[in-house]
Amino acid sequence: MSVAVNPPIPLFSGRVHRAVHALLAFGLVLCLAAAPRVASAATLTVLVGDDQAASAEFVQQLRTGQSASGKFELVRIGPGAPAAEPASTDTEPAANTGVRTRSLRTASDAGLTVAVGTAAARAALERPGAEPLVLAMLSRLDYETLKAASPAALRRGDRRVGVLLRDPAMADQLALVNAVLPQKRRLGVIATPESEPLVRELQRAAQNANPPWDLQVEIAPDARSLAAALRALVPRSDALMVLPDLIGDSQAATLSVLHAGAGAGLPVFGASEGLVRSGGLAAAVSTPGQLAQQARQLGQKVASAGSTGSGPLVEAATPATVRINATVARGLGLRPPEERELTERLAAPR
Repeated sequence: MSVAVNPPIPLFSGRVHRAVHALLAFGLVLCLAAAPRVASAATLTVLVGDDQAASAEFVQQLRTGQSASGKFELVRIGPGAPAAEPASTDTEPAANTGVRTRSLRTASDAGLTVAVGTAAARAALERPGAEPLVLAMLSRLDYETLKAASPAALRRGDRRVGVLLRDPAMADQLALVNAVLPQKRRLGVIATPESEPLVRELQRAAQNANPPWDLQVEIAPDARSLAAALRALVPRSDALMVLPDLIGDSQAATLSVLHAGAGAGLPVFGASEGLVRSGGLAAAVSTPGQLAQQARQLGQKVASAGSTGSGPLVEAATPATVRINATVARGLGLRPPEERELTERLAAPR
């Protein structure tokens, strides 16, 4: 009598099948673990040439956003610092640890270099190396000065450069004025001869607005001519704007514009929170935290750009955050929308 016994092929095959899958999965895990993490493990080198609070906050936000597996290197740019010198590549410690001052170096492993402020930007442009570079926390006029002084450095064929301006675009500034004063159309601006790039940008925004704005511009070459320029400008204006230029950077000049506006019952707009605290009605600003996040995003764009030598990728600060002086608004008999609503309006497509 013979008994037919089926061989354990199905069971054996199932075990082999599961074993093969387990080996493949294990191999995949090993491959993923060994694969280079370009985005998270790359070195972020930050060059700083000033001790301003905004720069310090910007750097802190960059440090906080850096992956734990990546390197964060902070380089202090001092007076007379050489353009490049080898330096160690250790990761910077926590934010409350003392920062070592280093000379600039050529970092072959650096994924991105961010220069904070004008002095750091100048030093970074002189620095050899091919790593992507972002020049951040620059005013529009700072950038124009750099472009005039170092045009070749901004379009080097072996390095891609991005420029992040610290102020929102003039179109955003004008959109804020329009949102607060929808029935007004005459905007007065005091400018210096060096402010021409900003004035041109504002003129384009005024012409493209719907309906267009009537932009009134008076040039004040120096502090002595400011009072006369304001006397000529105020009667032709429904509101005044302080540009982020030499006037906007001067507390005395800004106060002169604010006093002229207050005396005539005109609201004053600008691009700094300090102006709003000092008596301006409203400002469209970008915080250091927002700028740090945008700098990282711009760095990714610059690093992934396929071509070089075609000039830098320039971005204005976005999104803009609106600041309102409620006391000034009440004094002018105005009831502007809330800061949050105005901020959302500026972020909306136009």
